Amino acid sequence: MRYRVWHRTAYTYSGPVQDSVGLFHLVPRQLPWQEMGDHTVTLDPDPGAADRELDYFGNALTYFHLTDPHGSLVIEATSEVTVLTPVYDEDALAQPWERARPTAHPDAAGAWATTEFALESPRARHAEGVAEYAAASLTPGRPVGEAVTDLMHRIHADFAYDSTATTVTSTVADVLATRAGVCQDFAHLALACLRSHGVAARYVSGYLATRPAPGKDRVFGADASHAWIAVWLPGTEEWLAIDPTNDQWANDRYVTVAWGRDYGDVSPVKGIIFTKAKKSTLKVSVDVAPLEGRREVL
Repeated sequence: MRYRVWHRTAYTYSGPVQDSVGLFHLVPRQLPWQEMGDHTVTLDPDPGAADRELDYFGNALTYFHLTDPHGSLVIEATSEVTVLTPVYDEDALAQPWERARPTAHPDAAGAWATTEFALESPRARHAEGVAEYAAASLTPGRPVGEAVTDLMHRIHADFAYDSTATTVTSTVADVLATRAGVCQDFAHLALACLRSHGVAARYVSGYLATRPAPGKDRVFGADASHAWIAVWLPGTEEWLAIDPTNDQWANDRYVTVAWGRDYGDVSPVKGIIFTKAKKSTLKVSVDVAPLEGRREVL
């Protein structure tokens, strides 16, 4: 499917900001199953210069430094992207999940490049209970595709989607306690479950093209950023992308922007301001609109 992705982040301040430094991940990745078209990113006020580069994980990253006093800041990104449904090697999916542990099998092809994704990270801590929860899916010798999919099904069934249950700073332990959260929480929980058993898995940030309810029109700007995870298929360069929030493998409705160890590596926008203002507000609007011209996976 082809999409036009529009993401607008608007900050307003109760007083002038003297200095603003930030970075953002807003441009989708070029991938075997995802083709980038035209894209633009604008800032208002214009900082005059912004450094664009690839970060450590190969994500498109932009740094900016705004030194003129300002009472608001708007970052707006528009991208056209074509997405196919990923296709995986059936033999790789059938391998025992234990082979997806790069520290236990350093001789496996590609293991060296996945090791950091098998380790605990700041926002995906191995909280008490995660290893035991995952063990019900990671039974001895079970095919990795089957085991990971079962874990996805269980998280979806056992945890309620509730946008009021957690905040951006909530931990895996908090999610286990409340049995509720949002996509970011479920992604971090799944990462902690898998990594507590040594499995390499990474956090993926992007967008999910939503569909209006029957009889309803699309509402512009009503979409949101989304998060899911991808699990290494041992001996290959493939990563099985699963979405515990929606209980499905990622398909051609998922637009990948960035991946890393957890949300801290790939947050859409973050930065620091220097100001005496006592109050600020943030408004984020996202729209993922399908365009004419569907491409099928061959």
